[in-house]
Amino acid sequence: MDTFGRGIAIPNEVVAGLAPFVVGLLITAMLIAAVWWGMRVRAREPGPPRPEEQPHLPPTGAVHEISEVREPDEMPHDGTVLLPTELAALGNMYTRRAKNQKRPIWNRNSSGGFGSGGLGHH
Repeated sequence: MDTFGRGIAIPNEVVAGLAPFVVGLLITAMLIAAVWWGMRVRAREPGPPRPEEQPHLPPTGAVHEISEVREPDEMPHDGTVLLPTELAALGNMYTRRAKNQKRPIWNRNSSGGFGSGGLGHH
């Protein structure tokens, strides 16, 4: 037995059982304090916007998706040598609106793309 305080004998089992209980009480107190603090912070925040403060559609209506055929900018074919800094606006990085806006149609015997699951050639 251990002596605690003024000679009061406390068995080891009581001390061993009391420690987790005290730790549990401390954790519970910290959680209650955190919830209380969060409620105070939340009370200081502005409320949700009123219906008249919500965003509205423009007078022209909803914005719609635009679908167009694009084509890549080509590299120059005149045989000149370009520095890497001159390649920024060339190659496949940038595209432009194609002159022909008719969508390409796949060949009847083509699967359309690698791994697309089409029938392929007969």
